[in-house]
Amino acid sequence: MNPILTKSNYLVGLECPRHLWIFFNQPEKIRKVTLAEEFKFKEGDKVGQMAKMLFPEGIDLPTDYKENIRESKDALKKKKPLFEAGFELNNCFSRADILVPVGDKWDIIEVKSGTEVKDINVHDVSFQKYVYESNGLKIRKCFLMHLNKEYFRKGKLDVKKLFVKEDVTSQVNIAIKDIKERIDKMFEIISSDKQPKAGLLIDKMIKEGHHDCFTENCIDDLPENHVFCLYRGNKLACELFENGIMHIKDIPQHVKLNGKQNIQRECEMKKKVYVDKEGIKQFLATLKYPLYYLDFETFSTAIPMFDGLKCYSQVPFQFSLHIVKKEGSKPEHYAFLYNGNGDPREDFVTALKKVIGEKGTVLVYNQSFEIGRLKELAEHFPEHKEWIDNVLKRIVDLLVPFREFSYYNPKQQGSASIKDVLPAITGKSYKGMEIGDGGTASAEFYNMCYNNGKDVRENLLKYCELDTLAEVMIVEKLREIVI
Repeated sequence: MNPILTKSNYLVGLECPRHLWIFFNQPEKIRKVTLAEEFKFKEGDKVGQMAKMLFPEGIDLPTDYKENIRESKDALKKKKPLFEAGFELNNCFSRADILVPVGDKWDIIEVKSGTEVKDINVHDVSFQKYVYESNGLKIRKCFLMHLNKEYFRKGKLDVKKLFVKEDVTSQVNIAIKDIKERIDKMFEIISSDKQPKAGLLIDKMIKEGHHDCFTENCIDDLPENHVFCLYRGNKLACELFENGIMHIKDIPQHVKLNGKQNIQRECEMKKKVYVDKEGIKQFLATLKYPLYYLDFETFSTAIPMFDGLKCYSQVPFQFSLHIVKKEGSKPEHYAFLYNGNGDPREDFVTALKKVIGEKGTVLVYNQSFEIGRLKELAEHFPEHKEWIDNVLKRIVDLLVPFREFSYYNPKQQGSASIKDVLPAITGKSYKGMEIGDGGTASAEFYNMCYNNGKDVRENLLKYCELDTLAEVMIVEKLREIVI
């Protein structure tokens, strides 16, 4: 059976020819979808279903491949909006989210769960238009209908205000000019006995897409501390790789690196840890007791669930807090995890207010996240604004000494994430936990509270507690280093 190139495969081919080849020739290498990704896909499905409400006379077509093609042709005669109308041409198959009749022509409306038009979306629609027109349909205009990032929910959801429809006809007409050559090239790649070079995400269109060669294992033969671990390496890392340089330690001395990249190379060559004691001391001097080690967990949905939310607003549902009242004292732990099926935000901020005092440093890791959530809570609950403003003034970011390379261990592999810093500096890790990352925590909580999912409270509490315990252990290690 000849391979069928769908619009999804076509987009993969644009972003990474190697992944396209793997999809058709080594499908066993395609990794399983994570729980967080599955949640995201379901959110996209909800957006698609919501968009159909704007076309009440629309006709749903079957998802089965052969049935879809057969019924799509018959449905054209009814001159009504069609959902998922599918057509095939020379082993290319495409379905548009919505096909709208305009006289003897049709408009393509592609629904996206994002909040803006991306180049990759334009290529998506160009593939649809190419297949449709090759089947004799007259396409008048092409539209991208995406979520409205300015929409705030207040009361009942307003579906009309939830979406923005943008005319992308001119962009599509440009993208479609060379599409036949691109498709032919993709079929050559698919039928080849050898893998093409891996895509390295240099092109702007690719960067705005959804593919990552590293998470998708398109590049699976790299050593530890490879050139893509370079701090802000970007284009330089790609150039080094393409010139056969894979390891940071093998970067020639004549290659110009910035200060942090030089530290990485030096650490790799000498197999040592870099420590800037003065930088660490300056950071530790900003901490004032009592210390409040804080971490939030949130979830977000494409369609705002509660009043005062935008699309993809982060909703806090859990926090962990370790309090160290004075130097050398044992940390005291406090936790909150919402237990209900409504809006968790008021219970969250009320519980947090009970355990964070008026004085002392509030320590977080990557402060922009917690600061952003606190400001949103202050806006939605003005009665708590004064207290929240006080907390905001006292926040210190534990990310700083690692982002600034006051401490760098090659075990971090270029990352300043707490998940990589913790094992590098303490030997402890998140391995073996039932829930070991924020994306999984969000999906598990949502499924538990709003989708009749399994009870994962214990696992959520353990995960969030480790986040703040990790902060405590990291600060203790930093103090030991500068003694």
